[in-house]
Amino acid sequence: MSRVLGLSAGAAGGSAEILLRTALAASAAENELVRLVDLDLGVQDDLDWLWEKLVECDGLIVSTPIMSRTMAAGLKLLVDRLLGPNADAAIIEQLVALRRSGTEPAVPFRVDERVLRPRVAGFLAVGGSLTPQWKTLALPLMHTLTFSMHIAVADQVVFEGAGTPRSIVLDDAALQRAATLGANVASQLGKAFDDVSYRGAPGLCPMCHLSVIELTGTAVSCATCGCRGALTPGGVDWFDRTTSVLSMAEKRAHAVEIQETAARHRLQASEIEKRAASVPDFAPATPR
Repeated sequence: MSRVLGLSAGAAGGSAEILLRTALAASAAENELVRLVDLDLGVQDDLDWLWEKLVECDGLIVSTPIMSRTMAAGLKLLVDRLLGPNADAAIIEQLVALRRSGTEPAVPFRVDERVLRPRVAGFLAVGGSLTPQWKTLALPLMHTLTFSMHIAVADQVVFEGAGTPRSIVLDDAALQRAATLGANVASQLGKAFDDVSYRGAPGLCPMCHLSVIELTGTAVSCATCGCRGALTPGGVDWFDRTTSVLSMAEKRAHAVEIQETAARHRLQASEIEKRAASVPDFAPATPR
């Protein structure tokens, strides 16, 4: 049976976890709930344990309270400590190809072929505010949890009005929407990234389905994923999806860029050390 991992970034039994439990129950899959508050992401053993949960799952549902317009700090720490190059599908793709050719990769990244398995995700974010400006950055930041591993997001939703502990239980529509998200994720399990059907509310961007954009004159760039377009009388013409970090084309281009930059810097190693030694030194302030 397919496995769905539920990742709770809120308080035990709080509104975010209630929504997550509701979604998992509707997923009709073997599921497991992990609370970030039960882990110490500064400890390698806990990071390794969570890594195994991520690479062994077929689906991922993440639920977070909204803190200062964005996701909880535990999720940001998870991204910084566990994901990045170690979980980048394009980088792992290249390193696996090197090993199969008989060459051992000369980089310190974790080479785990399980990263390349197809996965699908759903996002739940819950806040107390009734106005949208207090929730703008929650879903865009949650995409940092999935884009490196090339996990397709099937559904995503922001909830409002749950400003006191567990008060989301008063919102029957929210609970039903969380159950729908769980079912939507389950309906796409096992599909390749490009075959996953997005089941959430539509947004401006055709890649991440969100509507947070950068505007420079008439040039448009999705602030979440980097898809590019231009303003037209009829809206936005999204003419280049390959620049989206959700695309393998952009991931592969980025992987090449990283390697080329590292190669240049290796040739300048002595100069880097020389200049670094001349930087003014300061004794850092400490609490003790």
